[in-house]
Amino acid sequence: MPAQKGKKAKVTKKVSKKQVNKVPHGEKINYDDMDEEELLKQLAAENEAREAERKKEEEEKKPEEKKEEEKKPEPKKEVKKVVKKKISPAELARKKALEKLKKDKEEEERLQKEEEEREKAEAEALRKYKEEEEKRKIEEEKRKAEEKLKKKENRKKLLENEKEKRRLKYLASNSHVIGLENPELVAQEREEKELEEKKIDDMKEKKKYQKKKPKTQKQEEVVTEEPQEEEIKEEEDMENMDWEQMMDLEEQKEQDIKNKQEQKKRIEEERAAEKKRKEEEEKLKKEQEEMEKIKPKYRSPICCVLGHVDTGKTKILDRMRRTNVQRGEAGGITQQIGSTFFPLDSIEKMTEKMKDKTKLKFKIPGLLVMDTPGHEAFNNLRSRGTSLCDIAVLVVDLMHGLEPQTIESINLLKQKNTPFVVALNKIDRCYQWKETDGMPFKETFAKQNEDTKQEFENRLKSTIADFAAQGINACLYYDNKDIKEYVSLVPTSAITGEGIPDLVAVLIAMTQRLMLEKLTPTDSLQATIMEVKTTEGHGTTIDVILVNGFLKRGDRIVVCGMNGPIVTQIRALLLPQPMKDLRVKTPYIVQDVVCAAQGVKISAQDLDGAIAGSSIAVCNNDEELEEVKKEVQSEFEKFQVSVSEKEGVFVQASSLGSLEALLKFLKDSKIPVSGVGLGPIFKKDVMKTLIMKEKNPDYAIIMAFDVTVDKEARDYAAEEGILIFTANIIYHLFDQFTEHMKKLEEQKRIAAENAGIVVWPCIAEILPQYVFNDRNPIICGVKVLEGTMKVGCPITLPSRNNMDLGRVTGIELNNKPVEVGKTGEEVCIKIEPFSPSSVFTYKKHFDSKDKLYSKISRESLDLLKLRYGKELTQDDIQLLVRLKKMFNIF
Repeated sequence: MPAQKGKKAKVTKKVSKKQVNKVPHGEKINYDDMDEEELLKQLAAENEAREAERKKEEEEKKPEEKKEEEKKPEPKKEVKKVVKKKISPAELARKKALEKLKKDKEEEERLQKEEEEREKAEAEALRKYKEEEEKRKIEEEKRKAEEKLKKKENRKKLLENEKEKRRLKYLASNSHVIGLENPELVAQEREEKELEEKKIDDMKEKKKYQKKKPKTQKQEEVVTEEPQEEEIKEEEDMENMDWEQMMDLEEQKEQDIKNKQEQKKRIEEERAAEKKRKEEEEKLKKEQEEMEKIKPKYRSPICCVLGHVDTGKTKILDRMRRTNVQRGEAGGITQQIGSTFFPLDSIEKMTEKMKDKTKLKFKIPGLLVMDTPGHEAFNNLRSRGTSLCDIAVLVVDLMHGLEPQTIESINLLKQKNTPFVVALNKIDRCYQWKETDGMPFKETFAKQNEDTKQEFENRLKSTIADFAAQGINACLYYDNKDIKEYVSLVPTSAITGEGIPDLVAVLIAMTQRLMLEKLTPTDSLQATIMEVKTTEGHGTTIDVILVNGFLKRGDRIVVCGMNGPIVTQIRALLLPQPMKDLRVKTPYIVQDVVCAAQGVKISAQDLDGAIAGSSIAVCNNDEELEEVKKEVQSEFEKFQVSVSEKEGVFVQASSLGSLEALLKFLKDSKIPVSGVGLGPIFKKDVMKTLIMKEKNPDYAIIMAFDVTVDKEARDYAAEEGILIFTANIIYHLFDQFTEHMKKLEEQKRIAAENAGIVVWPCIAEILPQYVFNDRNPIICGVKVLEGTMKVGCPITLPSRNNMDLGRVTGIELNNKPVEVGKTGEEVCIKIEPFSPSSVFTYKKHFDSKDKLYSKISRESLDLLKLRYGKELTQDDIQLLVRLKKMFNIF
């Protein structure tokens, strides 16, 4: 407890001579001769005399003070009072915080109101636009109808004019008025008549000549006779026709000519279509013949490599390929699914040392191997790999046995009923292991000393026991007599290559023994998208595993998309170099046709929204297109992305598979996501995040996973206060975000505590023997009975009808200032009133029987749970429940 005490000071026996110098009559008295009792009497008399003089002076001064007070204006007194009153920094900070909260709330309401008004305005504008569009359509239809009618009338008028001209011409040519004939017309008519007569005579002579021809030309005679007779008859009829009949006849002729032309054109089109159909059939037949020649007897089996992180999956493939993909991966961690095709000649070369022992005859054309990530976050890619593979290699670290992702992979293989081989990797880690590069296991094991062999056998037994715990029988591959009942264990070393020939030989033997029928190729297309990524020079491409059938350049493919089915045409089929991973940037081989089984990169337009894990369909028939689109898009329901529309960070990744994994990881970490994207980050991506800055600045962040950031985008983000976290490893990205959020939380916590908004629950009692100041401020000793008393805590007295006593502005323990008073501690506290009008006095308005309670509210309760939820103890929670009931907080 503090050293302050409320006891009065005792009067000492020694009296100072300086206290009394004068007597009422101005006489000097010798105090040294007086004893103690006489001295006290003398001093009392002098005090009484002085008191009487002071009262007399006060009575004389009173009228003057009253006059001065009347002269002084009243407002100045109020101003002085207000100026004199000091507000504590904590109270001022609290008021500012409350004003800020109020302003934020008003701003939010204003923005909401503006949003609603904008939506109403947009709806109104849309309605007006639709009405105007309807009016425009009606006017357009009306105008077209009028134009049509006008054209019809014009055509009718032209026809009538033409008829009138012909009629007049006819009348002019057949009417002869004596004395008014035109000599030129008369001459012209005479010439025309002579020509017609001559023509008739020629035709008669020709008829006689044709009758004399032999019978072989009888058919030709008939054909030539008929039109001549018809023409003569027609001419005779025309002489007897009036002008209207002649016009009708001419129109009929024109119509007949037109019909004949149309019929001829239709026949030509039918012949061209038939010719084209035959050419296409021939072309298709040739292609099928060529495909039959290319198509092998069996397709290549698909093998998936699974296992826990850092067991050596990619390293084993590197050893098989003689490459170093693992070194090029960020942190040495596989974060994308990749595929490598091993042709038959490379398989034969790898198993050359096992050829004499196994007597293996190869029937398959090659082996397609898929490498999957081992990290927990990439469960989606492991699942995708096991759905496609015919056989799997489960890589197990001999030193560690079965690990979490290994067990998860075993369960996936069980679900898909996929046969698998176990690669017991890292045998070179055994004590004093003698390395022999690329040697089969049995030969290299025979060279080891007894201690090394004993260690290997002990670890092998432990691994077999782990498999037994998972319900799987396992043994070394050369001891396995029943491959359907027992899983083969192949000891390997990815570093030295020991056991790799054994592993490849066991894989080939199992596929040829168990699934040759399954490996018979079919024409029906079976292809799955493994990854969607941006490829330099090709834009957005898709990595596809072709399980069955074939793909051709120019095929129209249908792909499942995030915004609906994508219909596009294959622009290029890109194959990696033999023995090269599909993920590695190497010159691609461009093919016109790709047969199963193969990993291929497809370049085409509009692939940005394609969904990894969905299948591809080829549809070159327009009639079947709609049905194929529905079938392909039905897979969209399986694709679930955890994106919050309201608030969250913006996530950008290099491929959709990585994006899926990152989203799952963020969801498990309870980090909200408001938007996603693929490929490098540009200024437009930063602009999308600006919306989140207005909603919640805490989430104005872009998390860039395995992508580059454009310089313009980075500068714009810095200018606008948008944070961009970049990393090539998923866990590093999470660490950056977590660190940032911790700093923000700490800043908010300090601000809330300083403003007195966060209130911890507490109950305390006053220690009456330690009350040092009874009002404004109250300084007293208290004992914390329950909860935690902190600086800034508002105090109320439920026993006095919830009287608000004030706010704790200081706490001392053992004469040292502290921030917190814990349960059971006796501390001295300083309580300042909330306002000048609410000043309360100890023993007048309350006493030591009244317990002090922290005044909680709904706002303070929500902030306490949000900011300090993890720090609240069970006792704090129970006390909060009681205080909620006491203060009627719902």
